[in-house]
Amino acid sequence: MTDRVLVVVPTYDEIENLETVLARLHAAVPDAHALVVDDGSPDGTGELADRLAAADPRVHVLHRTEKAGLGPAYVAGFGWAAEHGYDVVVEMDADGSHAPEQLPQLLAGLADADLVLGSRYVPGGSVVDWPLHRLLLSRAGNRYTRWALRLPLRDATGGYRAARRTLLDRLPFDDVASQGYCFQVDWAWRAVRAGARVREVPITFAEREHGRSKMSGSIVGEALVRVTAWGLRDRLADRLPGRISRPVPARPRDGGRSSAAR
Repeated sequence: MTDRVLVVVPTYDEIENLETVLARLHAAVPDAHALVVDDGSPDGTGELADRLAAADPRVHVLHRTEKAGLGPAYVAGFGWAAEHGYDVVVEMDADGSHAPEQLPQLLAGLADADLVLGSRYVPGGSVVDWPLHRLLLSRAGNRYTRWALRLPLRDATGGYRAARRTLLDRLPFDDVASQGYCFQVDWAWRAVRAGARVREVPITFAEREHGRSKMSGSIVGEALVRVTAWGLRDRLADRLPGRISRPVPARPRDGGRSSAAR
C-alpha cells in the first residue's frame, strides 16, 4: 500500500528484543516507520532506541519519564503519528510475540476496513508456547468481553492491530483511563460503537523469547472490573465513556460473513 505507515512499539526493559524486532519489521515492510515509545526503561532500552534511530531514518523515539502503562503509551504514539502526517498506525509489541512478517496481512485488510485486528481466535489464528492456564484465561476473557459488551469480535484483547488514522482522529482518546491491556478492549469497543469497519485477520501469537511478560494479576483485575462496569453501564444507559452512540450494524464482510458470525 502507498499510505505512510507508522508502527508504534511501546517498550519497557526490552533491550534484548528491540533491535531484532525492528530488523524483522523492516525486512517485512521496508517502507514502514517505527516509533519506539519508551517509558524510561532502566535497562537502557531507550538509549538503544536512540542509537538505532541515529542509524536508520525509519526509526523514531519518543521518551517518557516513567512507566505509565500501555494505554497512555499508545495514545502518545497516536498523537505523534497525527503530528507527523502518517496515514496508518500499527500497534505491535516489542517482544517478538507479534510476528512482523504477518504485518502485510494486517495492512492488506485495511483495503476495506478502518481497523484490522490480528486475531488469535478466528479460523487460521493460533497461540504457541503458552501454558494451558494462560490460554484458557485469554479465551475466557475474550468470551466474557464479547458477552458483557455485546462486542462482535473474537479477539478484542489482542494488541496487534492496524488502524487508519482517520479513525483514530475521531475517537475520544482524551478520556481513556485504561492503563494495561484493557486499553485494547476499550478502544476496539469505541471503534465498533462509532460505526467503524472492523475486520479480524488470523495471526500466530508466540510467547516472548527474552525477558519477562508484563502481564500481572492487577492487569487482569483491571480488565475484569472495567469490562463489567462498561457492560452494566451499556445495558442500563446505552452509553460508552466518550459519549459515542451505538451505530447501525455494519454490512457483512469477509465473503458475506461478519466477525460476529464466526
